[in-house]
Amino acid sequence: MAATTPQLEITCSRQFPEWMAERRVSLAFTTYQTGKLFLIGLQGNGRLSIFERTFNRCMGLYGDGQTLWMSTLYQLWRLENVVESGQVVNEGYDRLYVPQVGYTTGDVDVHDIVVDDQGRVVFANTLFNCLATLSETHSFAPLWKPPFISKLAAEDRCHLNGVALDQGKPRFVTTVSQSDVVDGWRDRRRDGGCVIDVESNEIVTSGLSMPHSPRVYRDQLWLLNSGTGYFGRVDQAAGSFEPITFCPGYLRGMAFTDDFALVGLSRPRENKTFTGLQLDDHLAERDADARCGLQVIDLRTMDIVHWLRIEGVVAELYDVVVLPNVMRPMLLGFKSDEIRRTLSIDDTTSL
Repeated sequence: MAATTPQLEITCSRQFPEWMAERRVSLAFTTYQTGKLFLIGLQGNGRLSIFERTFNRCMGLYGDGQTLWMSTLYQLWRLENVVESGQVVNEGYDRLYVPQVGYTTGDVDVHDIVVDDQGRVVFANTLFNCLATLSETHSFAPLWKPPFISKLAAEDRCHLNGVALDQGKPRFVTTVSQSDVVDGWRDRRRDGGCVIDVESNEIVTSGLSMPHSPRVYRDQLWLLNSGTGYFGRVDQAAGSFEPITFCPGYLRGMAFTDDFALVGLSRPRENKTFTGLQLDDHLAERDADARCGLQVIDLRTMDIVHWLRIEGVVAELYDVVVLPNVMRPMLLGFKSDEIRRTLSIDDTTSL
């Protein structure tokens, strides 16, 4: 008997669509192993609009509603919206994101992406344990590496995965360890993680378990302590992490809108990298299984007030962004001829 392919099923809490409508936001998130970029918006009848396209191993994601930057297996793509303000296409979509520019980085395992106040793309180059930017002539241009990394080498020593902007500049990074040997981070998954201040080269806090997605929002540094399942914030003066809200899954991807944080959940793979973590104990204590999806946390109460759950073929998310003033987005991929037939004209230039 032939094996059946798991079906994709997306469900949400009862008032999740209304929450999106009230804030006039849509969401974008990348899935890790299945290589999909999902756009979640609202149809005219108020039900969820779900749009996805395939991009090989898409992970890091950064967006402002008009432009999306996304990393894939060996490229970094800029996707641009081509729908004019106030217009819709294809029976109701108010954004159409088109891959316009692709940079070939090679397989450097790009994780988080940010765009600084000068318009420069900065990304976590995990293979080389550094922050890097795009190069017109090479795979990348290195910008900064942790003080404990002795040289640039394609060895993924500390698993530098996250970068946060502060006042428009890259300020904080997360690493899974302070290891300076090839693949050394795997031996420090339970408590070797840290946050580093890029400006001072100082360790802001340590003792974390596979931290991801540092973000500065409302003058506070927020963090996902992924190996424990806790969303929380960093007390920079005390040099400590404050766990606040437990989420049932391996945490990666975080974005903010108004008084809310959105965090991504994954079901951990059954291998050594994701086993033996405190997350397992915390789930067992609560008689719960790990989930894949999104959780919405109210920053006033720190309660989970809405959720989106994904079951079936998609088991892991990496990054999530909020698309402000976007109601129903769509995008083009490379698997069909639609990208050949979609044409747009930039009429803002002349001789």
